[in-house]
Amino acid sequence: MSFKPQENPLTTHVLNTSDGVPGARMALSLHRLDSKLVIWNLVTVGTTDEDGRCPGLIASEAFTPGMYKMRFETGQYWESLGHTSFYPYVEIVFTIKDPSQRFHLPLLLSPFSYSTYRGS
Repeated sequence: MSFKPQENPLTTHVLNTSDGVPGARMALSLHRLDSKLVIWNLVTVGTTDEDGRCPGLIASEAFTPGMYKMRFETGQYWESLGHTSFYPYVEIVFTIKDPSQRFHLPLLLSPFSYSTYRGS
């Protein structure tokens, strides 16, 4: 499925910094916090492509202000490459105040560390 940029307000890119390659074929999920019930609701699931990207996570009309988390299944990813890792998964929690902006959430990953930042 092809998405236009305005239909793709939230993107991610996983980079395997240990091997210097994209984090291809990594399972991930996007969740939104229900602030009244204080529970996480699943928005969507996906898998990174060969370039480590997962387009089409959420459509613009569904992208509303609130708290979100993106969960990356890093343990399964490293296991598929024949490596062990310290983190079975990585969850990145972030707040969206202005959903009209574009948000890019990269994950830089090695078996024993990770980092992230807000891109655009």
